Amino acid sequence: MVQHYPPVLLNKPVIGLTGGIGSGKTAIANMFAKQGIELVDADIIARDVVAVGSPALKAISQHFGTDILLSNGELNRAKLREQIFTHPVDKTWLNNLLHPLIREKIHQDLNAATSQYVILVAPLLFENQLDQICTRTVLIDAPESLQISRTSARDNVSTAQIEAIIAAQMSRSEKQKKADDIIDNSKDLPFAQQQVSQLHQEYLGAYMDSPLMSKRKSLK
Repeated sequence: MVQHYPPVLLNKPVIGLTGGIGSGKTAIANMFAKQGIELVDADIIARDVVAVGSPALKAISQHFGTDILLSNGELNRAKLREQIFTHPVDKTWLNNLLHPLIREKIHQDLNAATSQYVILVAPLLFENQLDQICTRTVLIDAPESLQISRTSARDNVSTAQIEAIIAAQMSRSEKQKKADDIIDNSKDLPFAQQQVSQLHQEYLGAYMDSPLMSKRKSLK
């Protein structure tokens, strides 16, 4: 069942940045950061809420057993990822535990940002309805074949596992329909940088005079 969250009053424009696995979200987000724009990364927050000693990690180890932990007490992410992708019930349980914690921290960090606008980096921006708190959304787009080759080289995981992750997420075509802006990241970094620079200038022009979302100008 799709969850609907009440609107949250944020004190600045939020640009939601998303893309499938291996699309290059981190590289693109860092390009915005070099322009002086602060980043709030949902993946980093998701790791922080299950840090050693956290209540969430304790709940996870109780639910899945201590085998879900590494020898140093940290979460075995690879094992957990495999578990939830093959057991939908466990995925639902995990989402119900973590999503409220992650969302609360996201709100805190977005409001703490001081740049003219703030980037929310979230792989599941649309799937988790985080676009509801965004002023505008950007999709980092790349062909599935490129997503697979990049991820395989980066994470040393099987093509089958990457394909399963892609299949479990919203389709590329659906994300393209939902996104306000699209960055083509199928070529080299200078090509992507040119698109980032253009969008950055557009966002500054749209928001610098009206920092609150309720008073934002329209982007064409």
